[in-house]
Amino acid sequence: MKGIILAGGSGTRLYPLTIAVSKQILPIYDKPMIYYPLSVLMLTGIRDILIISTPRDLPCFQALLGDGSDFGLNVSYAKQPHPNGLAEAFIIGRQFIGRDNVAMILGDNIFFGHGLPDICRQAAGRNSGASVFAYHVDDPERYGVVSFDKATGRAIAIEEKPAVPKSNWAVTGLYFYDNDVVDIARSVEPSSRGELEITTVNNIYLARGDLNVCMLGRGYAWLDTGTYDSLQDASSFVRTVERRQGVQIACPEEIALDNGWLGPEEVRQRAGLLGKTAYANYLLRLVEERVG
Repeated sequence: MKGIILAGGSGTRLYPLTIAVSKQILPIYDKPMIYYPLSVLMLTGIRDILIISTPRDLPCFQALLGDGSDFGLNVSYAKQPHPNGLAEAFIIGRQFIGRDNVAMILGDNIFFGHGLPDICRQAAGRNSGASVFAYHVDDPERYGVVSFDKATGRAIAIEEKPAVPKSNWAVTGLYFYDNDVVDIARSVEPSSRGELEITTVNNIYLARGDLNVCMLGRGYAWLDTGTYDSLQDASSFVRTVERRQGVQIACPEEIALDNGWLGPEEVRQRAGLLGKTAYANYLLRLVEERVG
């Protein structure tokens, strides 16, 4: 399975912070924002990852992530000159995807939960159809909202930013698709907003009976970092967990070490490049704990 991180857009809701830099480069406590969606794909077991961003911002991501070898990955890059909708990622990434299935995650979404790797690997393990994740929110009108049949509990519809939501379950920015998504995305017509809506793609799978909706209940956190307050909330959340438990959230080097994609010496060398920082010290501690 291939992975895509969609990290485009102009981030106007965060001006002046994002006038000169991509939103997904901004810090969430002690790491760049893009580390968090990158880590979700890595926890899923995905090593081939495409970063899609604007022509202005791609050099920043390339400077930060390089070819991915520091994390045991193969990272490539593609341009999205204009924010034409999430579904455009599968058109831009068509050659990258090839004949594989694909997962896409939005670059400003943060997921956390003990069982997250398991449910992501289950979704990635489905050979056909699509899988999305729903999360209970207080402001569903801001999202794609999934409604369910009361008798069976099965998803029956997804509406994009409805004025009168039929439920409080929002579709998060993490999606798993079979290879059909490449052709489905090409068939999608622009919405009234002029965008290729991911909700349209999901509804096509739903109409085919091929959409699996996993509800993220208690024990999971989903944070959308598109406003000043949500940026602060996300940083506070990460800081609290890390300081309380003494572990890192979304540490790509640690995931790569656990997955066997990097060896202890490679992680030690990576720590050496990061200077006398708490993050570097954490990597060194990981190596000492594993190899002594």
